[in-house]
Amino acid sequence: MTSFFFHDFLMISRGLTVVFLIVLVLLFVIMRVMEKRKASFARRVLVATGIGLVLGLAIQFVAGFPAQPMEETFIVETTKWLGLVGNGFIALVRMLVIPLIMVSIIHVIINMQGNDLGRLAKTTIAVTMIMVMISVVVGLGLAVAFRLGTNFAAPAAVTPDTAIKDVHPVADTLLALLPANPVAAMVETNIIALVIFSAFLGAATMRMSKKYANIVKPFADFINAFQKIILSVAMYVIRLMPYAVIAMLANTIAQRGIQGILEVALFIAVLYLGLAVVFIIQMLLLAVHGLNPFTYVRKGFDPMIMAFTSRSSVGTLPVTIGTLTHKLGVSEGTANFVASFNSTAGMQGCAGVFPAMLVVFVSNLGGTPVNATFLVMVLIVISIGSLGIAGIPGTATMAASVALSGTGMAASFPLISPILAIDPIIDMGRSCINVTGAMTNAIVVDKRLGRLDAAAYGDMGLARGPDETAAAMEM
Repeated sequence: MTSFFFHDFLMISRGLTVVFLIVLVLLFVIMRVMEKRKASFARRVLVATGIGLVLGLAIQFVAGFPAQPMEETFIVETTKWLGLVGNGFIALVRMLVIPLIMVSIIHVIINMQGNDLGRLAKTTIAVTMIMVMISVVVGLGLAVAFRLGTNFAAPAAVTPDTAIKDVHPVADTLLALLPANPVAAMVETNIIALVIFSAFLGAATMRMSKKYANIVKPFADFINAFQKIILSVAMYVIRLMPYAVIAMLANTIAQRGIQGILEVALFIAVLYLGLAVVFIIQMLLLAVHGLNPFTYVRKGFDPMIMAFTSRSSVGTLPVTIGTLTHKLGVSEGTANFVASFNSTAGMQGCAGVFPAMLVVFVSNLGGTPVNATFLVMVLIVISIGSLGIAGIPGTATMAASVALSGTGMAASFPLISPILAIDPIIDMGRSCINVTGAMTNAIVVDKRLGRLDAAAYGDMGLARGPDETAAAMEM
């Protein structure tokens, strides 16, 4: 009974588990001391990132860098408690996503004039598709240059986790994104459906306010008040981010065996190189539009780090929107619409670079010729598919399924099992580029629509964390 209580219920049955939990608490104390000493939020997050990396490696070192880390009892127990902190934080952030998107978009549309919504939608889709195509080209180019898959042994067995996802025609998938049931869209976190539904509500409110001003006014007032409240809640939740970063990063590193990482080291290295190239292209895009990219990097640090450690584009959405509006001078309408749209659609990491590299990897591994015609087909399939997979759980795996199915290689899906085995390691970089892509797209769209506050963008005095932002909101 005692063994059951500690091992299965409490999950603290080893001395090493106790040691690492004590270390975790002490690290939290350090974060709290830094907070009390008014260390900037960005500095606390950066320190937390370093600490989380070291903690994860320390757990691996003490275990002797096992090939199967999750067969070590103390690692299972320690990561379970780390998951409580990290996943608990993500749960708190995700609870804000649905009300934040709906209320913010309705709030923005109520204050729009003329055909602004139509221009915003057209410009957003155009910029999104162009950037996705560029990311696919980068992925294909590097995968071909490094000949991914040519010197790799195919996996000996296929596990249930490597079965290809059900892929439906793009037209059917796009149809499923329409909000036939808004409540179901909320439950399933179908962001695109929520954006469409909220846009209809906002447009109807704006239209009816001209004929029935007195009747509609209470609803508009409610939306305005609710928006202020939900943003305030978001700021307070985000203050917990440094603590969560330690737990999330340590958890990811501790659960992955070094041997499994080394087996696909070339793919990981080339993928991160591709993501770095896409990030540089994003910065060049800002420079072309007359904006200092280094100002963007300094001010956009918080959502980048959160996306990297949490591996969730949707979970980072409240931070992304807050950074765009409070630090980078992007109008509320553009920030909410573009960031929400790009949190699941047109993701340059998960649905751009990654599936492009996977297709070449599988082609070389399976002996499929990689020629110009094939590469053009891959570009078209992945670019269109990047919109069709929006709102579907396991976006990166779904993107791989769509890419392989669309190019006639669905049967070869099991060949990517070694890549899926270390997915959390590569998902950190993918998610980060998803979010940076959403931010740069929003900035460029706002600039092209003539709404961007250039003075606010360049004002480094606005590069504040959630502590200062929350205080400013309450003044």
